[in-house]
Amino acid sequence: MSVETSKSSSVRTPLSRVRGLGSAHHGTSDFFRQRITAIAMVLLFVPVIIVILSLLGRNQAGAAQILGSPLIAIIMILFIIASVWHMKIGMQVVLEDYVTDEKTKLAAIIANNFFSAAVGLASIYAIIKLSSGV
Repeated sequence: MSVETSKSSSVRTPLSRVRGLGSAHHGTSDFFRQRITAIAMVLLFVPVIIVILSLLGRNQAGAAQILGSPLIAIIMILFIIASVWHMKIGMQVVLEDYVTDEKTKLAAIIANNFFSAAVGLASIYAIIKLSSGV
């Protein structure tokens, strides 16, 4: 008499079978990074709004004069970095959760990374160019 074993008669609970599997073990780090970038954006929000309001109605020379201050340029660049990073993480989480086809998901995540890098670099380049007066 032989005893057949089947996977359905496992003694393990569903929770114990799932532990250690699932996401790529980076969900909490993404959650943490997104909260850190959100805190950075909240702290930088008021100074950035003040700078933006002071830029209203100015020409390029006036904007370059305001952004020519190293402190102002650094605040703007830090805000750009925090907001672009926050955007990238948030969009990646949405893509990972709601795009079911793996090839489409991979293509969308790659596009998200390139888009985020392009927006961040273009924005930082604009701040540097305006602050240098060139």
